[in-house]
Amino acid sequence: MKKASRSDKLDILYEDNHLIAVNKPNGILVQPDITRDTTLADKVKVYIKEKYNKPGAVFLGVIHRLDRPVSGVVLFARTSKALKRMNKAFRDRKVEKKYLALVKGPINLNGKLIDFLKKSEIENRSYVVKKKNVRGVKRCELNYEVIRKIDDYHMLEILPITGRSHQIRVQLSNHGFPIIGDLKYGGYKPSNSRQICLHCKSLSFDHPTLKEKIVIKAKLPKWKEWQRFE
Repeated sequence: MKKASRSDKLDILYEDNHLIAVNKPNGILVQPDITRDTTLADKVKVYIKEKYNKPGAVFLGVIHRLDRPVSGVVLFARTSKALKRMNKAFRDRKVEKKYLALVKGPINLNGKLIDFLKKSEIENRSYVVKKKNVRGVKRCELNYEVIRKIDDYHMLEILPITGRSHQIRVQLSNHGFPIIGDLKYGGYKPSNSRQICLHCKSLSFDHPTLKEKIVIKAKLPKWKEWQRFE
């Protein structure tokens, strides 16, 4: 295994024959949607093709996703074996994901949030619902801890137990402390930036072929809302 050097276009966090991890910037898609905008997966394929002078199409498996306005660690598979095994690891909840979020307002120092979500595909957003025995409703759970406070701002470390669409964003909003910048879920807009203050800071898992423990970390974006906590 080896860590890759940073490229001009991508912040490569980890790379070997089976996996590659990138620090995703805010605002870029992980994989295609109806906008047909260039995706992070597209950029990683170009990086691999150029670095290794690969002929033909480059295999790259999308293991998990971050929402477009979210930054942080995104892990891709470079082989079908790694893709299959890492997909199973995510399904079996054997991958530890840690996020950082900035929120504003009163909040307990730590807690566990449990809700039931239903996603609207038409609106591309999720809603907390009271009726849990309804088709399409999924249980979601996360743990959080306040790790720093400045005035009314709080930096949270979040460990999602489940991995539902927009889960962290909608759960925090539902409990009264939406993420800064997340207008879709009730957060206020602190500047002209389109970013939201949610960042996947690390992934921890057993390597799919070597069985070694891998921990991948990503630095925070250089945005003033984050920098006030540095």
